[in-house]
Amino acid sequence: MIDFQLSSPIEFFPYKKPENAIFSILIPSWKNDAHLKLVIDSIYKNSTYTHQICIHLNEGNALSKEYLDQLNISHSLSHENVGVCFGFNAAAGFAECDYIVLIDDDMFVTPEWDKWLYDEVKKQTNPYWCISGSMMERTGRENQAVILCKNYGANPAEFDEKSFLEEYRTYRHQDWSGSLWYPLVLDKRIWTLIGGLSTEFSPGMYSDPDFMMKLWQAGVRHFKGIEKSRVYHFMSKSTSRIVKNDGRKQFLSKWKISNSVFSKYFLRLGEKYTGDILQPDLSGVRLKLKIDTLKRKFNF
Repeated sequence: MIDFQLSSPIEFFPYKKPENAIFSILIPSWKNDAHLKLVIDSIYKNSTYTHQICIHLNEGNALSKEYLDQLNISHSLSHENVGVCFGFNAAAGFAECDYIVLIDDDMFVTPEWDKWLYDEVKKQTNPYWCISGSMMERTGRENQAVILCKNYGANPAEFDEKSFLEEYRTYRHQDWSGSLWYPLVLDKRIWTLIGGLSTEFSPGMYSDPDFMMKLWQAGVRHFKGIEKSRVYHFMSKSTSRIVKNDGRKQFLSKWKISNSVFSKYFLRLGEKYTGDILQPDLSGVRLKLKIDTLKRKFNF
C-alpha cells in the first residue's frame, strides 16, 4: 500500500550558477516566506565565499517564486506539500558545486559560518565525511550538539539581529561528534552515491537519522560538528501542520536497530569530538538490541 505519493509533478526553474561558487546550498521551504527571505539574506551578508542557492518551494506561491526569480536563484516548486525528502532531492537537481549543504529555512547563518565548514572540508583526504555547523536555540532541551542561548526572537519579525551578532560568539561550546544537524555539508559524490534522502520517509520524520545510517553504510566514519560555524535556529514548528509518518517504526524495520542505539553508540551524537568513529562499542547494549529485535518481530 502506498502511504505517500505526489498528486502533481514538481516543476523546475534553473538559473546560472554564480561564478566561483563553493557550496550548493539546498533549502526546502513550506509557506515560510519571511523565514526564507531572512535565511537567504543572511547567506548573502554573512558568507565568506560565494555559493549557489537551490530552493524547493512546497505549496509555492507567485510571490515567493517572483522573489527567487528576481534573485536568479534556481528553484523547484510543488503545488502541494511534498515533504522535506522530495524537497531536498528536488533542490539537489540544480546542484553544480563539488559540495552540497543542507539547511532549513528557519535559520540565520552567522558571519564566516561557511569558512569554518570549508576549512574542515579542506582537511579531508577522501570524500567519506559528513560535517555540520552548530545550531543555537533559545530552549532548554537536552541536546549536547545544540548551543543554548537567550531568546533573540521566535520569528523573523521579532529577531534582534543586532544583539545576536554582538553576542553569539560569547556562548561557549566544543566540536562535537555525530554531525546530523543542519547546516550539514558533504561531498556531492557521496550524496549521489547514497541517493539523497529516502522518500519512503516522506513527509520526513526520521529521514535525517536514516540519511546518517545510509552514510554509515556507505563507509563514512568522519561525522563532526564544528562549534565555530553557527546558525540561529528559530525552531519553526512546521511539523505540527502535517500528518506524520511513523519514522521511528520505519527506521527500526529498515535497519534492524533503533535510532536511539544508532545515535548514541554509532554516531555518539553530541559527545565531545575525539576522532573518527571506526567501530561502535555495543557490548553494553545487548539487552537493548534484543528489545529492538522483539519490537520488530511483534511489529510493536
